[in-house]
Amino acid sequence: MSTPTALIPAQAAARLDDYTVIDVRTPGEYASGHLPGAHNIPLDHLHTALPALKAAAARGTLLMVCASGNRSTTACTELAAADIPATTLTGGTTAWAGEGHTLHRPDNVTTVWPMERQVRLAAGSLVVLGLSVGTRWRPARWLSAAIGGGLVFSAATNTCGMAAALARLPHNQPRTTDLDATLRALQN
Repeated sequence: MSTPTALIPAQAAARLDDYTVIDVRTPGEYASGHLPGAHNIPLDHLHTALPALKAAAARGTLLMVCASGNRSTTACTELAAADIPATTLTGGTTAWAGEGHTLHRPDNVTTVWPMERQVRLAAGSLVVLGLSVGTRWRPARWLSAAIGGGLVFSAATNTCGMAAALARLPHNQPRTTDLDATLRALQN
């Protein structure tokens, strides 16, 4: 098992053509802007893509990308367990764009809010719901407490159960034809 490495955006930009870039965000997030030449394989579909990623890694270095670097680091760890070497982009597309590098946005594609924004909307809505219903029915305030506890746990463990649940919604799922085409492209 190899140890995942990390690159800062300037290092990745200097040699972008040397990498096979894999964006592990949801299809909606990917459509909102991704590194030039990136292939979209959502993190929860990574196990399906292992044979294609192994073939791509045999031809060159894989650069795993997400919004902030957390999911791509998780992807690198999963790939390392399968003996597939990969590198992560520190800070993800947020740092990439923050340093002035170009993000590719496909034409005529409806974009979806980034996962972090979806989580904030869902968590905030549930807290407000728990508090407002709690004015009439006191046990409903436990919903707000549960969401608050979940957010603290999420921060402490650097995981997010709500993001994992939201990623399963239809607008965050790849169309089978898109994922199949990506996997075929990586194996060639």
